[in-house]
Amino acid sequence: MKTMKAIRFYSYDGPEVLRYEEIPMPSPEKGEVLIKVHAAGVNPVDWKIREGYLKDMLDHKLPLVPGWDVSGVIEAVGAGVERLKVKDEVYSRPDISRDGAYAEYIVVKESEVALKPRSVDHVHAAGIPLASLTAWQSLFCTANLSAGQRVLIHAAAGGVGTFAVQLAKWRRAYVIGTSSERNLDYVRSLGADEVIDYRRVPFEDAVQNVDVVFDTVGGDTQEHSWKVLKQGGILVSIVSPPAACVKGVRQAFVFVQPNSCQLRDIAGLVDSGKLKVYTEAVLPLSAARRAQELSKEGHMRGKIVLKVA
Repeated sequence: MKTMKAIRFYSYDGPEVLRYEEIPMPSPEKGEVLIKVHAAGVNPVDWKIREGYLKDMLDHKLPLVPGWDVSGVIEAVGAGVERLKVKDEVYSRPDISRDGAYAEYIVVKESEVALKPRSVDHVHAAGIPLASLTAWQSLFCTANLSAGQRVLIHAAAGGVGTFAVQLAKWRRAYVIGTSSERNLDYVRSLGADEVIDYRRVPFEDAVQNVDVVFDTVGGDTQEHSWKVLKQGGILVSIVSPPAACVKGVRQAFVFVQPNSCQLRDIAGLVDSGKLKVYTEAVLPLSAARRAQELSKEGHMRGKIVLKVA
């Protein structure tokens, strides 16, 4: 039996449960491809799953390989795979109910895989799928953001926020972002029209009458966001279902789904220079524990990536 290096955990708890070990290499079945992982993106959902926050929703079988952002090269294809072939350079946000990409190889459904952007390497490509799809599905598929509308993006310097600002500007919206003082210039460089230092100024005092609030923070931030929406506006959260609703405005909760067609369009934006990925930390696979700790601290700019090959 062929084996590979991987990160797994056998119980729900802190980062100390992550193990770097040798495990059996998976094989692709019908409609699946085997990807040799070159890099895996690290996202908050990784440590949230490890800590058990989503265990009732996802019903994982342990032990589990985390990590649902991947860029690599197709090593083998299963029966019925027609669109992709061996040696294709690809990226994906795989099915989050299955083993992830903190490993040397991963099996992914062909329907979840797209050719990676040609203009970036695997390390940068691995930071794109989950965060960019989250922003795309929240702003475009759910909020129906259109040119000229005003959108408030919370944590605009984060992994999802970085893509959300750029995609909203590509859609020709008026973009307002919140961030710490350290990241004000960074968020402006992404294209934001206004940036609010949330530590110095309550954002609800600085902005009013927005069409869309994109909540990537939750808690008090979500609660105060109702005050800035105009009539007919919408609050879209990726953290928790909105707990309250003000008369005349709408609410939605988005849990990102795999989508190869959207990844294809996103790759086109990257290759045309309209969308950039910012990677602040690149660590080896064996340092997955530290990567998740950095993710949970929540102060990183852009993405954290594990370099595997």
